[in-house]
Amino acid sequence: MNKIKIGIIGTGYLGKLHTKLIREVENCELIGIYDLNNQTAEIVASEFKTKAFKGLNDLLQDCNAVVIVAATKAHYKLVKTALSFGIHVFVEKPITSEIWEAEEIVKLAEEKNLKLQVGHIERFNGALVSLEKYNLNPMFIQTDRLAQFNPRGADVAVVLDLMIHDIDIILSLVKSKVKYISASGVNVVSDSLDIANARIEFENGAVANVTASRISQKKMRKMRIFQRDAYIAVDFNSGISEIFRLVAPTDKSLSNFISFGEMGIGDKKKAIVYEQPEQKEINALKYEQQLFINAIVNDETPIVSGKDGLRALIVADMIIKKIHESKFEDNF
Repeated sequence: MNKIKIGIIGTGYLGKLHTKLIREVENCELIGIYDLNNQTAEIVASEFKTKAFKGLNDLLQDCNAVVIVAATKAHYKLVKTALSFGIHVFVEKPITSEIWEAEEIVKLAEEKNLKLQVGHIERFNGALVSLEKYNLNPMFIQTDRLAQFNPRGADVAVVLDLMIHDIDIILSLVKSKVKYISASGVNVVSDSLDIANARIEFENGAVANVTASRISQKKMRKMRIFQRDAYIAVDFNSGISEIFRLVAPTDKSLSNFISFGEMGIGDKKKAIVYEQPEQKEINALKYEQQLFINAIVNDETPIVSGKDGLRALIVADMIIKKIHESKFEDNF
């Protein structure tokens, strides 16, 4: 099998990580890197013993696929150019700055039968991957994603910088259309929203309460999922998930789990059991790179497709608009 020849576009912090790890991915060969800052590209190329291309077109002519790790505002032009060359594309989240841009490149990828994957890396966090064998049917989701301020992501609202991770996961878990969104948020240290909270209501009755902040002293990346007879706690920082389930006291599997007593009234009482799924020790970035290459080799739809990236962007955009609407209403 011929290896997929791949290039990296963008050599900032995350671009360097992609460059480092892509060399370890199966069925893949790193051809080189490109950055508008040629001096930076040369330094990174020297560090990872690859070639720094001076022109974007020169790189694209030598590749089957690219990973785009540039500023969000540059995604549309770079992805469109790569697709026009007949190149498969992995683009970091968010897919683009504007919805119409995302719609156009998703359509272009479909027309050209090319793979378009979006880098929503938290989909591949070990804590979430450990839940793959479980039947998740959330009716209420609470997420808290708090981070210390980093100028690297401050060019966009915290909704697009941090919250979009949880938006993407929630949309992948709740198999229903969004019905209504309410939201609030404030600018604190940057010109964009630094703190935001949103309530997303779905047509099937499920509700998600989502909070994101990039001016916190301590980091937190947690998701709590409530569904019929179960509560699931997901800690993205530690990579550990925990499950508390309600089962019939006569359930024969009860002895396999830690018991936390009972809950309920009369003959409707159920036993509370605790389970910690096996922790998955995976490098999420390398894993999503491998899945991208697998999608190309096996001609499969990427797990986080361009359409998934577009859906997350649409909801994020709705949240930002709701925040601006609430601020306008508060002035009257």
